[in-house]
Amino acid sequence: MKVRVQSVNFNADVNLIEFVEKKLNSLEKYYDRIVDSDVFLKVQQTSDKKNKLVDVKLNIPGNDLVVKKQCKTFEEGIMLATDSLKRQLAKKKEKVRAK
Repeated sequence: MKVRVQSVNFNADVNLIEFVEKKLNSLEKYYDRIVDSDVFLKVQQTSDKKNKLVDVKLNIPGNDLVVKKQCKTFEEGIMLATDSLKRQLAKKKEKVRAK
């Protein structure tokens, strides 16, 4: 699966990008028809500690799945986003099987 990572308001290091790709590639176990994904990592300029935004968009034939998470670290946000996407992909797979 092709994973496009875009960092807004900062430069993402190689370790963070590899972490994102590893986590998103693990989603192919749950649904094998994922075309690609777009990941937007943003830093909000606020005094709040949870100023890291993670937006993940999975492109799937028929429709797209979008998850947005706000956390203290990008790694935590990616973990929460992939957990949410796993549940959504499992539901989608069940609907496809039911037809």
